[in-house]
This record gives sequence, structure tokens and C-alpha cells, in this order.
Amino acid sequence: MNEIIPGILEKEWSEIEKKLELLRPFAKSVHIDIIDGVFSENKTFLDPEPFRKYKDDFILELHMMVEDPLQYLKPWADAGFQRFIGHIEKMPDPVEFVAQGQLLGAVGLAIDGPTDLTVLDHLNLNDLDCLLIMAITAGKAGQEFQPKLLEKVKEIRKKYEFLPIEVDGGINDLTIKQSLDA
Repeated sequence: MNEIIPGILEKEWSEIEKKLELLRPFAKSVHIDIIDGVFSENKTFLDPEPFRKYKDDFILELHMMVEDPLQYLKPWADAGFQRFIGHIEKMPDPVEFVAQGQLLGAVGLAIDGPTDLTVLDHLNLNDLDCLLIMAITAGKAGQEFQPKLLEKVKEIRKKYEFLPIEVDGGINDLTIKQSLDA
């Protein structure tokens, strides 16, 4: 099954809340991006508590573009998040991240656009609920989709036929079809 999950990347709660209210009538899941200013120079809203009021309205998915995403799991789970995706690039122990994430909900790993898939070679991807492939360089909204990065999607699909793959970054009415085809 394919699903379009709207993403929100904002610095202020008021902007996030406006978007959540717009999505409430028709979105089942919402993808919330957080950036700590270390993973990339951008920084977003980082307080999980205000999301608590939306935990019954959406399946809340957290995309952590942060250093050591393990430390973010529990506070965001306590606020109602059910899916957790951490970037492998800033993860001291991906196996521990996956194990702890599984205790709290669904868990996935994210691969930044410039990162080679060989970083996954020592991992059992069958333990994941999803793998997120960035079609840009992670860290800020509004970047142009890089179709060549879909080769990663194709490579993963060959090896892991049933692993859900998310494509993130630069998605619009044209690039969504390219992503699905990959």
C-alpha cells in the first residue's frame, strides 16, 4: 500500500499548528521534521509537548535530523508519537536506536542524500518498519528534488522487497510519481 504522508518542517509552534489543523480532515499520518542545529545549521521547533493534543487525530511520525536521535525517542513517544525515524549519519549506535524505538512504536532509519548505502551494510534492515531515503540534502525545506538519488530506492527495493520505503525532500506533483516508480 502506498501512502502520502504530509510533512511539516517549521521553527514556530503556531505554524505547525496551522498546518495540523489544515491536515486534520484528510490526513491519517503526519510527518514532523525536527532539526537540532547540529545535524544541519537549520533549527526547528523541538518541544514535543504541544503535539500531545493531536495524538488521537493522527499517526504522528517523527523525522529526527538531530545528533544522537536515541535521546529524543522517549519524550516524543510520551507526547503521542508512534513512528520514529532517525538519521544514521548522526547515530552512535543504530542497533540500539532500532531496539529502543521498537519498544515505543514503529522505527525506521533515514539516509541523507549524499550518504552512500554502504552505511547500512552491517545492519539487518528486516528489523525496520521503514527506510527513509532523502531526495535532497537533509536540513531545510524548499530544496530541489534530485532524481539521481532514486537509484538508492531502486537498490534497496531489489534487496528488501517488502521494506516500506519513504522518499522525502522536494516532493511535488511530478516527483511523487518518479518516487513511486522507483
